[in-house]
Amino acid sequence: MTIAVTGATGHLGRLVVEALISRGVAPGEIVAAVRDTGKAARLAALGVQVREADYDRPETLATAFAGIDRLLLISGNEVGKRVPQHTAAIEAARAAGVGFLAYTSILRADTTRVGLAPEHLATEQVIAAAGIPFALLRNGWYIENYTGQFGTALSTGAFLGSARDGRIAAATRADFAEAAAAVLLSAEPGVYELGGEAFTMAELAAEVARQSGTPVEYRDLPVAEYQAVLVGAGLPEQYAGLLADTDTKIAEGELDTDSDDLTRLIGRPATSLADAVATALKN
Repeated sequence: MTIAVTGATGHLGRLVVEALISRGVAPGEIVAAVRDTGKAARLAALGVQVREADYDRPETLATAFAGIDRLLLISGNEVGKRVPQHTAAIEAARAAGVGFLAYTSILRADTTRVGLAPEHLATEQVIAAAGIPFALLRNGWYIENYTGQFGTALSTGAFLGSARDGRIAAATRADFAEAAAAVLLSAEPGVYELGGEAFTMAELAAEVARQSGTPVEYRDLPVAEYQAVLVGAGLPEQYAGLLADTDTKIAEGELDTDSDDLTRLIGRPATSLADAVATALKN
């Protein structure tokens, strides 16, 4: 059995490859399907097969997916281009005779009003029509979306946002990667709503303050003001608007879930907020 992981040099993809190996998959039975093979030296050193797979160049996908039994399609990072990119990958997987396809989607893709969801839902629909047995890994928010802000928060004394007291059922990339590996190994079709220990932004700020010994608070801003902050930090205006709008959806509960799918798949509780903060503060 050969398992392919697209985007394998990315943060999530690399962790999925490592999780597969830790679960007993021989490295030679794993294909790292990547846009830039030059960035895959670390994976190649593990004994993993490295193949070029560029969503914008379908001819590379046909070669990358040849002989693949199970495929993890990790969503692309080019917002606005993902549906045609994913469609090319799905069509290539079908043509190659892939027997099982898992896709990293977003929490409650079919009902959520989060602005990032429509591309995921459209991809899910293409997958459903492709005739390949599939699993939808509807990932919640990554805790790393916030741990990457720790430096700024510690220097300024605040996290900024428009999430009010909305709860975020976030988990670490490693948690989501383990779940993906478990589904790839079981090849169990289904829709998995994946989320971890829920917290508010105020609770996150309090935990960072407690562990760091530095005063940190959460300051809630009007959405237009928060968007302006993001633009000021260097984000393109359209993307900043999307992220700011996501915060308003967090306030409405769109990134919270009481599903236990994640813990069932990984066989343990998701990483706690306290542990995630401790790890981030050490790095």
